[in-house]
Amino acid sequence: MSRASGVELGLRQNAAQFTLLVAVNALVGGVLGQERTVLPLLAERAFGLSAHTAVLTYILAFGLAKAGTNYLAGAWSDRFGRKPVLVAGWLVAVPVPLLLIWAPSWGWIVAANVLLGISQGLTWSTTVIMKIDLVGPARRGLAMGLNEAAGYLAVAGTALATGYLAAAYGLRPAPFLVGVAYVALGLGLSALVVRETRDHARLEARGHTPRADGRQDHLHGELTQRQVFVQTSFREPALSSASQAGLVNNLNDGLAWGLFPVLFAGAGLGIGRIGVLAALYPAVWGLGQLVTGALSDRWGRKPFVVSGMLLQAGALALVAAADTFLVWAGAAVLLGAGTAMVYPTLLAAIGDVAHPAWRARSVGVYRLWRDGGFAAGALLAGVLADLYGIRAAVWVVAGLTAASGVLAAVRMYETHQRTDPAPAG
Repeated sequence: MSRASGVELGLRQNAAQFTLLVAVNALVGGVLGQERTVLPLLAERAFGLSAHTAVLTYILAFGLAKAGTNYLAGAWSDRFGRKPVLVAGWLVAVPVPLLLIWAPSWGWIVAANVLLGISQGLTWSTTVIMKIDLVGPARRGLAMGLNEAAGYLAVAGTALATGYLAAAYGLRPAPFLVGVAYVALGLGLSALVVRETRDHARLEARGHTPRADGRQDHLHGELTQRQVFVQTSFREPALSSASQAGLVNNLNDGLAWGLFPVLFAGAGLGIGRIGVLAALYPAVWGLGQLVTGALSDRWGRKPFVVSGMLLQAGALALVAAADTFLVWAGAAVLLGAGTAMVYPTLLAAIGDVAHPAWRARSVGVYRLWRDGGFAAGALLAGVLADLYGIRAAVWVVAGLTAASGVLAAVRMYETHQRTDPAPAG
């Protein structure tokens, strides 16, 4: 436990604010989840889009907007504080569900997803940064597991709920009214109840202890924005390995988001069953992170990153080979489990390596690459699906995911220093 001027580091010491931020991130995930079941079907049935590349334009727009905003969110959080960035993200989200309800053409849907990407970049990035600020180094994996679990369980629950709403009441407006409620609640909590956490990062920076092996000595102290970008993207082995793995992880998530519902519908599944499959993958992903994040604090980050990417690759191959609901459900469980092994662990690894003085910016750069995977996945999967079919696209992405796991195994070192945390932490 660390303390200065009333500011303390630790999960227990900051339990109230941490729990509040978990709830806020669940609302952030819910706003994203309102699209996962309904929008691919809306593209075909309401707007008559048949080319997969055209259908996936909304994911491309979302990914580019979110990736760029992630980068800015880290820098703005250091410059203006975490809370103003969080509130700004919710304000940007206000028109999104309304645009989805009333959009007269597909271009309006794409515009809504640009706003959604900006909002998600600001809100999700900031809740990550704020939780890392609060807990300090001892429980970082657990903190990221709780954060990402809340977000993706909300994605899953909302995908399931909107699937049933769409089946019962139509594709619009009922499913997107859920998003209206999420935005109103998230904005209210963020503006009125959430507190600034930047002083917690400053406290940790004053007491930061270098690694005993000297591996990260060149990263201590303040770095320029360009230096942070270069180290996180290319030069520092663990940071850059996390960035490439994050990009490929979200590349395959973009594929799952945009093409899986179309694949399942083409096999004759109804909207209800498609909703179950669309929810199952992020549900396992969300729940699994409650376990994997905490275990990475004990066993290290690298084993989860490598094995998680390889498990995802196997699950994608199973999706490509299967043609029944039960097998696809099993593949969705495996895909969710693999993603759960990777997602909180990569964020924790960034927190392990990046100095508190520039950690928020490094998180922003990592999330730039990671969420750029949505755009890459939408573009690659759409082109491949149009040229060779959806199953061929899934096979290619499975191969890329396996290659990413092998690269992490070769290049990434273990970032977590195994120390016994204080009982109060």
